[in-house]
Amino acid sequence: MSPLVEQKRITPRPPRRPNPATQHWAMLLFESAGAGVLAIFIGFIALSTVVGIYVILVWPLTFWDLSNLHLERFSPWIEPVVWSVFAGGTLAGFLCFSGLIFGGSQPKAAASLPASAARMRPPAQYKGFPAAGVTGRVKELSRR
Repeated sequence: MSPLVEQKRITPRPPRRPNPATQHWAMLLFESAGAGVLAIFIGFIALSTVVGIYVILVWPLTFWDLSNLHLERFSPWIEPVVWSVFAGGTLAGFLCFSGLIFGGSQPKAAASLPASAARMRPPAQYKGFPAAGVTGRVKELSRR
């Protein structure tokens, strides 16, 4: 090349790979909300089971229609209870899916080394190795 056109060669950096130990916030949000919906669904299944047992066993045998319990006085509580179950399920899902309930801290990212450097690094000395106390030629061979 001509000295007038001479340029430094820039080595391209390899693309940065995302850390597999971290989770995107949107994914965590949707997983947590899914756990909240699952909590409402489990509550619905439990309520349906109780109503089914009542319809199959209590009603045909006693003809008791629950009219004297005045359950309509609890109707203002239904919506807050459903939202509370959803919020509790979402919080439980957040704690489980984020890993906070299991470890208490976020996982640490491993130091990234090129594959060639990782192959060149000698393995860590293992103290329980049978030749650890042996001296001489056997010890030298075990280090290779």
